[in-house]
Amino acid sequence: MKKRVAIIGMGFGGIRAARALAGSGHDIVLADRNNYHLFQPLLYQVATAGLEQESIAHSVRAMARHWPGTRFHLGEVTGIDLDTREVRTDNGIIPYDYLVIGAGSCTNFFGLDSVEQHSFDLKELADGESLRNHILTAFERAVNEPDLSRRRALMTFVIVGGGPTGVEFAGALVELIQFVLAKDYPELSVHAARVVLVEATDRLLAAMPEKLRTYTLRKLRSMSVEVLLNARVVDAGPERVVLHDGAVIPAHTLFWSAGVKASPLSSGLGVTPKAGGRVPVQPDLTLPGHPEVFVIGDMAYLEQDGVALPMTAPVAMQMGSYAGKAILAREAGTNLSPFMYRDKGSMATIGRNAAVATAFGLNFRGYLAWLVWLLLHLYYLIGFRNRIVVMLNWVWYYWFHERQVRLITRREAGQRH
Repeated sequence: MKKRVAIIGMGFGGIRAARALAGSGHDIVLADRNNYHLFQPLLYQVATAGLEQESIAHSVRAMARHWPGTRFHLGEVTGIDLDTREVRTDNGIIPYDYLVIGAGSCTNFFGLDSVEQHSFDLKELADGESLRNHILTAFERAVNEPDLSRRRALMTFVIVGGGPTGVEFAGALVELIQFVLAKDYPELSVHAARVVLVEATDRLLAAMPEKLRTYTLRKLRSMSVEVLLNARVVDAGPERVVLHDGAVIPAHTLFWSAGVKASPLSSGLGVTPKAGGRVPVQPDLTLPGHPEVFVIGDMAYLEQDGVALPMTAPVAMQMGSYAGKAILAREAGTNLSPFMYRDKGSMATIGRNAAVATAFGLNFRGYLAWLVWLLLHLYYLIGFRNRIVVMLNWVWYYWFHERQVRLITRREAGQRH
């Protein structure tokens, strides 16, 4: 019997679930507030003028054309009625027989209202463009700023969070300043620019082995990134960042990558959330008491070997594929074994010819890890055109140290902060 499966969220998990279900004879409804899938791991390269924003996004309708039995619903999900089996959106109601919820995560500012007000994050496609506009505008303002201290503050960039996003953004930003903006703004001394990476614990890339963490720290500092360990940002203003010990960093740009929490949609599912607002799920990824509802990706809380699975793209992709297969198995009268995440490793790029990676029990660093990082990110990008455009941008930058997307596409109304 033909069933309707609604999939909320076209992130890494939702896309994999849709692929698993496509052509199965069921009615698959894809729902998202955006009409594209965003390759979020490369969003920081949009912010640092390395890539056009269109090159890391792909139309959901273009994908759905090749998935028999699927259709796309553009709308913001406003609620889920588990009893009537309906998804409510600002653009209508979607009834379902099965529901896959992969609405992802949002930035967690841990109750720091001033930080939330005065900082940038990278979760949406527009965030990358906004941050790029702000960085380039800061240099334009610095050119015309007669006060040396204010000029230095305009050229100071504070990055909070020593995970992969913070490390990759810090490396890309310092290279943008040293290799590109130094030539664009000869009237400015690049030595006056500062990139400060603030991490609350005593280590960067906490999930990596110690040797790779040490390499990352040493490499960033050799690139002139100021790394502050055991430091927490507790307050922020238009022209300053305040640390827990009272130290004040004069800066006009604050980038926050210190944590994420589950989408607000998780609060309406009738379960007691775990840390970060995540939804505890059964071993088969279903919502307790609702075997027809699957929760996947960053929203799902599931422990494996006594530790909660991380909020990362590889986990979301495997969960999405599993949810799709589990629905097909159930309709065929069989059951899958419980979900088991297979950790294939993790990686982070630091800069040109420098990255760290761990996979299959082996550790890589330097040029080899950087090459693996490039190839894997190209592989997981959706769309042949996107892969070609991104690869050409990377080749151009590698040979000429030029980033072509140095465009201010929107003037800031006064100050951003």
